[in-house]
Amino acid sequence: MVIIAIIVSVLAGVFVVFGRIFNSKMAEKMGLFQGALINYIAGLIISILLTLVMREYLIFSHEQFMGIPLWAYLGGILGIGIVVLSSYLTHKVSAFYLTLLIFLGQLATGVLIDYFVTQTISTGKILGGCLVIAGFLYNLKIDHQEDQLNDLKHAA
Repeated sequence: MVIIAIIVSVLAGVFVVFGRIFNSKMAEKMGLFQGALINYIAGLIISILLTLVMREYLIFSHEQFMGIPLWAYLGGILGIGIVVLSSYLTHKVSAFYLTLLIFLGQLATGVLIDYFVTQTISTGKILGGCLVIAGFLYNLKIDHQEDQLNDLKHAA
């Protein structure tokens, strides 16, 4: 079961990167917010179709909606922010660095949420985050050096 969870998690990561690239192309053609709107309309259509295929009910009662806490709707609002910000940044930052920077944001947020929920901070998670940051900074340094070498080659 753990192997399936790992495979599905990696597949979700692949979907995120490709989705970000597709969304940025849509934003390029239509505009940032219109691209996000089309993204959410397409997602709504696919969600409805999947709900029908999986034979879940599409009937919502007033009680069901009233039973959902207001903060639960923030997922959609944050989702729009993710689509818009990612679409904006995809043209400005390489796919590798953007993925790594987003991961660092998720890692830091996860550690903070765990701290507020459990009142503990995992030393291993902090150390792991520091290693990821060190790897990121090392990659930036190497890329900068390669850029300088390329500039020297083109200038000669």
